[in-house]
Amino acid sequence: MNYRHAFHAGNQADVLKHVVLVALVEALRGKDKPFSALDLHAGIGRYALAAEAAKTGEYVDGIARIERETGAEPPAPAAVARYLELVRGFNPSGRLEIYPGSPRLIRALMRPEDRLTLVELHPEDNAKLRAEFAGDGQVAIHHRDSWEALRGLLPPQPRRGLLLLDPSFEQPDELARLARGIATAHRRWPEGVIAAWYPIKDRPPVDAMLAALPPLPHARAAELTVFDTLFPARLNGSGLVLVNLPWGVEEALREALAWLQPKLARQGGTWRLEPLR
Repeated sequence: MNYRHAFHAGNQADVLKHVVLVALVEALRGKDKPFSALDLHAGIGRYALAAEAAKTGEYVDGIARIERETGAEPPAPAAVARYLELVRGFNPSGRLEIYPGSPRLIRALMRPEDRLTLVELHPEDNAKLRAEFAGDGQVAIHHRDSWEALRGLLPPQPRRGLLLLDPSFEQPDELARLARGIATAHRRWPEGVIAAWYPIKDRPPVDAMLAALPPLPHARAAELTVFDTLFPARLNGSGLVLVNLPWGVEEALREALAWLQPKLARQGGTWRLEPLR
């Protein structure tokens, strides 16, 4: 209940997560069928970078670095370019002032037939989220525990769609809980695309989480780190478990990760996109 994403909005983890998210939603839009999107750790929808985010300054080494890459060589690959287009759409002044969270990025890509379900437990953030989407009939907002919502909200209607899991990782067993959550989600919604974010602080806990996952279809681990040496006391990078990865997205993400990593790097680091088992 203490975690507030507003302090971390637009950091290097958000850049990775949201580039991947945009690529996945674009793939769902590529077919003439409606989709459901569920974001079970939704936050408030959009963030003023001059507010809480300015207190940590994490966005300076995240979106601020990437946003400056207009006209860069080599040019941004399609997945990154589309993400930047959406971010800039929230900043018509040309100055980087607002960072759209995952609910706003998904909503910006939806068609009239698509549906978005948002879950946020923090009472103040839930109130802000409701205000953000007030009157929007395509968006449903729940004030409930995200892990309980896995059982209560899956499978959605329409059944074609995407689930984003982005927990706060305040609890010491959160990686193990994430592995269980991914397994539960796939069991209840076998056809759903799953994107589950995780921090990379120390390697062994991450490897244990990935090893604990059951066999999953078209599953990949996408990771990006910004330091060569992993210190457990800092966020060295992050990754996503991707399940039912749509056709064509893997190659798009390879191009995006290869382009992003050197631009986000602080002291080395690397990237990978590999099958799970």
